[in-house]
Amino acid sequence: MVHPMQRPLQRPWNGIQKNDCWMSALPEVLWAVPLYNLCIPGSHDAMSFCLDENSPIDPRQSKTLKMLDKKLPCIIRPIIYKWSTTQELSVSEQLDSGIRYLDLRIAHKPDDASKNLYFIHMLFTTMTVEDALKEMSNWLEFHPKEALILACRQLHGMTVKHHKHLISCLKRTFGLKLCPKTENPTLQNMWQKGYQVVVSYEDCIAEKYAELWPPVPYWWGNTTRTQALICYLEKKKQQGRPGGFFVAGINLTENLWYILKHPFGSLKKLTVPKLPCLGDWVQNQCPGSQQDGINIIAGDFIEIDHFVNDVIELNHKYLHSYRQPTVV
Repeated sequence: MVHPMQRPLQRPWNGIQKNDCWMSALPEVLWAVPLYNLCIPGSHDAMSFCLDENSPIDPRQSKTLKMLDKKLPCIIRPIIYKWSTTQELSVSEQLDSGIRYLDLRIAHKPDDASKNLYFIHMLFTTMTVEDALKEMSNWLEFHPKEALILACRQLHGMTVKHHKHLISCLKRTFGLKLCPKTENPTLQNMWQKGYQVVVSYEDCIAEKYAELWPPVPYWWGNTTRTQALICYLEKKKQQGRPGGFFVAGINLTENLWYILKHPFGSLKKLTVPKLPCLGDWVQNQCPGSQQDGINIIAGDFIEIDHFVNDVIELNHKYLHSYRQPTVV
């Protein structure tokens, strides 16, 4: 009998490796391991595949950018769009590829009288938060043994009314699939109780709700240089991992001046040539509770360069730690 972790990789699906059931295919010995001690592939700024080039610019952006956008919108908007797009796959495609952590930046549009909430990365998305959550829930219906970690981060422009609306959407959409923060989030426990979704929420209002987990720390290197990012991540590892969920972001980050110096570039053109080097770093990581253990690894353009497979395969290393030496 072929061990689940030794099965040949599935055939590419539309050019992308399909890993829609990788959690349920893990060896039984890993079912009792908390998800924060396994390696989980994540999507940085997961919803940026549907940015709206005609939407308002993020109100938190600099006065310089707002001024340029006001005077030269036909030039500035396409540039902003290219440098803000971090993903090209839809929600369902990302989940099918094996992504299990979604970095969700949520905001309310300025001067919008409705309760509608959108995702944001420099620009707002065309898809509402409510529609995206429904798509995730529909996907989970067909994948009852897969679990998602949804990080509601950098919540902006939201009043108490908007927070309550968002929390209501989460509870209404996922219902009994929401894993309480008091639960030990192992696959075994979650399967037994029907939980499939861990929601972390970056606002103090979350303390009032059993279904909302505290914010998940995100290690963000804030650099366009690969080696600087790797050095930053290694330094964070030396300082010791958090006790619960946390994210090592292998995403490169530009600032306004870098963008203006590279008007014909894009985040994809910056990122793709550097993925092999970042992939080497990923392949050298280990899951687990030890000081230098890695949990979630989030990247941009997650379908490129075997990123998702590399992260999933790291769980082999945790598996080896369970094996006892053979007695002769």
